[in-house]
Amino acid sequence: MRYGGPIVVDPSVLPGFITAAVLVTVAPGPDNAYIAAVAAERGTRAGVLSALGMGVGMVVHVAAASFGLAVLLASAPAALTVVRLGGAAYLGWLAFTTLRSVRSGAGTTEAPDRQVVGRAVLTNLTNPKVILFFAAFLPQFVREGHGPAGWQLMTLGGIFLVLALVIDVVVGVVVGRLAGTAGGSGRAATALRVVAGLTFATLSGLLVLETVR
Repeated sequence: MRYGGPIVVDPSVLPGFITAAVLVTVAPGPDNAYIAAVAAERGTRAGVLSALGMGVGMVVHVAAASFGLAVLLASAPAALTVVRLGGAAYLGWLAFTTLRSVRSGAGTTEAPDRQVVGRAVLTNLTNPKVILFFAAFLPQFVREGHGPAGWQLMTLGGIFLVLALVIDVVVGVVVGRLAGTAGGSGRAATALRVVAGLTFATLSGLLVLETVR
């Protein structure tokens, strides 16, 4: 079908797409678990900054999907394996450094905002759930007669980004405030760092399992 009108997304796909996007975002995974762990360890501000970092990572995913790079990545198992193992190694390092600080008795250090955001960006970019969503699931909502496929993918990706950002910010705020209420004592602060470290380690292990399965 020849396209002769404005660039739009087929409205009939939006209810299903939005439902799928919300379910993917709230389902347990590296992104929201990472935000919760950081917010529990460092507070609401760090949780929100991590959510914003995830948003920056998703901008890259949207651009990649729009230009076909995500589809190429999904079709190359070796490339996806490298991404997964890279993410596992990174989360493993965060687990090691976090638990080491507990063992040494060091208190929580205030990481610069840029570092908090940067870590979140890397976590999102190596999240296989997001990669596969953009590469394999997003194209299913592209329809002929509603504009170039690249623009439709960009629009759908933008909708997903906004929904995910709102949900991630809520996670960061809620967990950060709960942690602030419980973190008044030294023992509570130490327990929160242990939980954060174990969360990072678990995420790392799950990525390795997904790779070898």
